[in-house]
Amino acid sequence: MASFDDLKFQEFEVAADLLSANPNASTVSASSNNPAPVQDFKLDLSEEETGQEENSELLKGEKQVGGFWTFEYYQSFFNVDTMQVLDRIRGSVMPLPGRNFIKHHIRGNPDLYGPFWICATLVFSMAISGNLSTFLSNLGQSQNQYRPQFHRVTIAAVAVFVYAWLVPLCVWGFLTWRKGTEPQISSYSFLETVCVYGYSLFIYVPTSVLWMIPLNWLQWLLIVVATAISGSLLVVTFWPIVRDDTKLTAFATVIAIVLLHGLLAVGCKIYFFQTVVTPAPSPSTAPPLTQNHMTLLTSLTKGH
Repeated sequence: MASFDDLKFQEFEVAADLLSANPNASTVSASSNNPAPVQDFKLDLSEEETGQEENSELLKGEKQVGGFWTFEYYQSFFNVDTMQVLDRIRGSVMPLPGRNFIKHHIRGNPDLYGPFWICATLVFSMAISGNLSTFLSNLGQSQNQYRPQFHRVTIAAVAVFVYAWLVPLCVWGFLTWRKGTEPQISSYSFLETVCVYGYSLFIYVPTSVLWMIPLNWLQWLLIVVATAISGSLLVVTFWPIVRDDTKLTAFATVIAIVLLHGLLAVGCKIYFFQTVVTPAPSPSTAPPLTQNHMTLLTSLTKGH
């Protein structure tokens, strides 16, 4: 059985080393009735806090970038991965009431990668589909010879990219002006506005492919469906920030946004997918003279 002395606290080698290194340090004995007062001390975490702040900046994407003349400045506009782009495309074709596209899909990280490739794809899909539509409509008509119209690529590029940049610029400028006039109105950044418009054009890519079907009523039906889907995306995105304005201004803004979006689809359909109607030959047209007719006329003329 252990003795009473064996149960007492003993100083170990580590404690002895600490006391030899700092002889002036105060010690407290377990058997002491008057323990020495414990001194308050502060721990300097300035370096650790600085590291945590830098890590939080990296996680939030708030780290400073260079000026607009540097490559890093433009690299931040394309800082997205494939899953993010697919999620935003999925959200653009399935807009839900009350689900803001910027808050639920962009989430403070707007990009230009998706909008750029969507616009580029739309340009080539409209130009190629428009040429194929013209070819199919003229198929079987020997009097009309088909010729590829490569200038449609240039016209489609001008129309799509001007719309994808100029209209968001006007919308952003108008909302910024209204925010300065009415403090209760919020606004999006220019990059967020361009991002929303770019992804809203994705629905026109499969629509332009289906426009190749030479059925006029089907083409107009596709326009209505595509405009309704993409227009709904714009409405659920911009309505929360304009509804605090006057009723007239709020409704006029939303209607103008949807009308401009629909005019793009109507203009592209009329120019790139116009149905060529070839008039049927008139029954009163005299048939061409054959060789027998010519011989008969010649003999009659000589007889006279």
